[in-house]
Amino acid sequence: MISFKNRLILITGSTSGIGKALVIQLAKEGANLIIADRDEAELNATKVECLKYTSFCETITFDLSNPNEVSQAASTVLEKYGPIYLLINNGGISQRSLAHETPIEIDRKIMEIDFFSYIILSKAFIPSMIEQKEGYIAVTSSLSGKFGFHLRSSYSAAKHALQGYYETLRMELKQHGISVTIAYPGSINTSISINAIEKDGSKHGVMDPAQSNGMSAETCAKHYIRAIKKGKVEVLIGGKEFIMFHLKRFFPRLFFKLILKIKAT
Repeated sequence: MISFKNRLILITGSTSGIGKALVIQLAKEGANLIIADRDEAELNATKVECLKYTSFCETITFDLSNPNEVSQAASTVLEKYGPIYLLINNGGISQRSLAHETPIEIDRKIMEIDFFSYIILSKAFIPSMIEQKEGYIAVTSSLSGKFGFHLRSSYSAAKHALQGYYETLRMELKQHGISVTIAYPGSINTSISINAIEKDGSKHGVMDPAQSNGMSAETCAKHYIRAIKKGKVEVLIGGKEFIMFHLKRFFPRLFFKLILKIKAT
């Protein structure tokens, strides 16, 4: 089992939901944390909570939708703090719009945040991990990364892309002592649906029933961190919603019949 005590860890999407829960849990384990988000005030508030449990918690503010900011942030971290041990690519945005009504600019924005920002950060930190002969990359996907669902075309596409990219990366980096874990949360009680983007770029602003009745972010974070500690290649985190994942795997005809009947939210 991996220990995070005094290990340097960078987490994106650190101010709410799963990301904030990961921050607090890792702080309790004595990790040295660099927490990232685009809201400086929220980051500072999270830092205050973090410092109740660990003596090292630094912040860095950047926008995942801006590749130049993402790249510059990675350079700043390396210059200021040196190599990191664990990168948790967690920040992201969901979607609530029909595919044929969604402008390509919105599709590109979702892919920039949910896929390309992860790749930019990973590419930035991998060379120093290779040099250190150790390192860990974790990425937050979604149940939507296992199958598509209504109103989530580009979000689902980004999450599917993460699986292909990071499964390949895992194979390539194993020889260098670097591990990769992909987490697939299901219905977690966070604000992801409230902050989801609609076709005009506005926030959805509604808490979906699946999220309001879902697993707590704190419980999710514990499962996530346990999976990293054990070096798992992937971890499914959630409840009964994963029945659909197993149905698709073993009974695909039944899956596609049932998925059409599930209410789009």
